[in-house]
Amino acid sequence: MPIYSYIAKSLKGIPKSGTVEAENQQQVARMLKEEGYILVSAKESGENKKKKLSFSIPFLGDVSLSEKMIFTRNLQVMISAGVSLPNSLKILSRQSKSHKFQKVISEISEGVVKGENFSDLLAKHKSVFSDLYCNMVKVGEESGTMENVLSILTKQMEKQHELKSKILGAMAYPAVILVTMIGIGVLMLILVIPKLAETFKDLGIDLPPTTRFVIWLGNSARDFWYLIPVIIFGIIILFRLGAKTKIGKFLIDTMVLKIPVVSRLVKKTNSAYTSRTLGSLIASGVPIIRSLELVAGSLNNSYFKNAILESLEKVKKGAKLAEALKEYEDKLYSSLVIQMIEIGEETGKTAEILNKLAEFFEEEVSNETKNLSAIIEPVMMVVIGGVVGFFVVSMIQPMYGMIQGMK
Repeated sequence: MPIYSYIAKSLKGIPKSGTVEAENQQQVARMLKEEGYILVSAKESGENKKKKLSFSIPFLGDVSLSEKMIFTRNLQVMISAGVSLPNSLKILSRQSKSHKFQKVISEISEGVVKGENFSDLLAKHKSVFSDLYCNMVKVGEESGTMENVLSILTKQMEKQHELKSKILGAMAYPAVILVTMIGIGVLMLILVIPKLAETFKDLGIDLPPTTRFVIWLGNSARDFWYLIPVIIFGIIILFRLGAKTKIGKFLIDTMVLKIPVVSRLVKKTNSAYTSRTLGSLIASGVPIIRSLELVAGSLNNSYFKNAILESLEKVKKGAKLAEALKEYEDKLYSSLVIQMIEIGEETGKTAEILNKLAEFFEEEVSNETKNLSAIIEPVMMVVIGGVVGFFVVSMIQPMYGMIQGMK
């Protein structure tokens, strides 16, 4: 969404300027009107140019989860120590290592000084702060429990960061092996295969199709080696862009739920995240309907998102959450999740039970990632061995045929 720099005036003539995310100038005018201001002028800020260029490198320029987690934790500590919100934000903006995050926090700090609500200012930067984050802060403002809400948010983000770290950690070793083997394979194609091809040509050996294919691959890699990193980078970019489209996202989500070992990990990860997020929202005092909307918006997998949204519609009609989720029992959410939510609804301790459930599934994910790493390694070895075997046989076969002919 574009960012507009605007100048506005209140009905009393007090000027105001700043930046806001909006679809067009009309939306900027409507947003300012709701705040009691009249738009004087608005134009797209220079930051939009950076955003428009971001399609080419979609994974750069984002504010990391760890940065937001540190910001939230430090803000909670400073507020509990009696430091005012504007001063806390000014200090934290200087401490941030991200230039983008520094700018965002500074703008929020300026807005707070002018009397705007902290949660409304956060909502203007949805590319950085999620709806979940903004709504929980809003609850803290309205109930006067900001310190407690920030503490819950910090814990929730820490668990989320821990979960992601475990999954990435489990994939790190297999990824290193795969990259190393691909690198060795490319070097073999560039340096060894063309020399063997020249030897076969000098000997006048009749080459089988597989050998001709390997030689063509080697010659292409030697002649156009500079295109290899471009192709790899291009594939990564296309994959990431494709994952952002509805069709691409749906295909990826379907695929991960079909792979036996990966499917189990995805289900447990989403169960942990659903439990943790929903528990945090309910503990903060967010109504169940709004909580479910925010949980659905925070889930990445399309199937789990749709399951929560469909359950939300049933809850709106008077059904209990456990009853609404039963349709997805064992398909997405385990019977344990349904049973624990049902107990929570009956005892009135849903938030506590969901947090306990989240801890259980987070531990399960930890164990699952260890098992996944142990399974992936031998599978990769078999695949790599098969590819290496194909290349070796393809290059030895002509020699073997020549030796047989000499007999």
